[in-house]
Amino acid sequence: MPISSNFTSVFSKNWEINFTQCMPNGFLKYTDLCNILQLTAADHSEIGGISFSDMQEFNQAWVLSRMRVEVIELPKWKDIVTVKTWINTLENSRSVRALEIHINGNKIVGSETFWAVFNTEIRRPEPLALPFKHFNLYPENKATLKPFSKINLNNETEMVFEKTVTLSDLDIVNHVNNVKYLEWCLDLMDEKLILNQKIESFEMNFLKELSLKDKVVIHENLTSDAMVFSITKEDKTCFALQLNLK
Repeated sequence: MPISSNFTSVFSKNWEINFTQCMPNGFLKYTDLCNILQLTAADHSEIGGISFSDMQEFNQAWVLSRMRVEVIELPKWKDIVTVKTWINTLENSRSVRALEIHINGNKIVGSETFWAVFNTEIRRPEPLALPFKHFNLYPENKATLKPFSKINLNNETEMVFEKTVTLSDLDIVNHVNNVKYLEWCLDLMDEKLILNQKIESFEMNFLKELSLKDKVVIHENLTSDAMVFSITKEDKTCFALQLNLK
């Protein structure tokens, strides 16, 4: 698809929060929060000519490698939110994208995301095959107070759940969708921490892809102010999540 005539390097889109996206308390699920962020990023790449469809001509796709989300407050059912996004850096096979969520002009969520170009045939990263110089970059304009980081997995963990990957876990790239990892881990938490919005920020590291019928183990490590989950396959870590609590 050619670059859209209404393309801009800073992109905004409004979303109305519907009841299927909400928890029993009426506030947006953390998983759907991540979905809205990523759908907005996808829409921006669509009008900029570097969407999934464009990249599939070269057997390429954007895959998420790291994500940090800082939550001031969650939107609730029927809220109209504005998601704003821009690119901090973009070179070869890697890109850092910033996203913010606003209600009535007030910022309520900030996110920093790290993406890689992935060849969907050979399942390896490679340089982006499409032109991207028309995107202005904003390396100094950060959406979060802290950048994403590598999660420390050196502490002792406890095995809390075993799972086999099913068809409903997969996305269009034919691997486990990144939001599914978050969902698996949140389902193992004390629900009061989630419903009472005790999550101040969270980070996700996506390390190895998972495929249909893979057998995985979910591990947990708890401290006074953070929870760390990791997901392993055959003793190799595929995913890490750190939840920082208020």
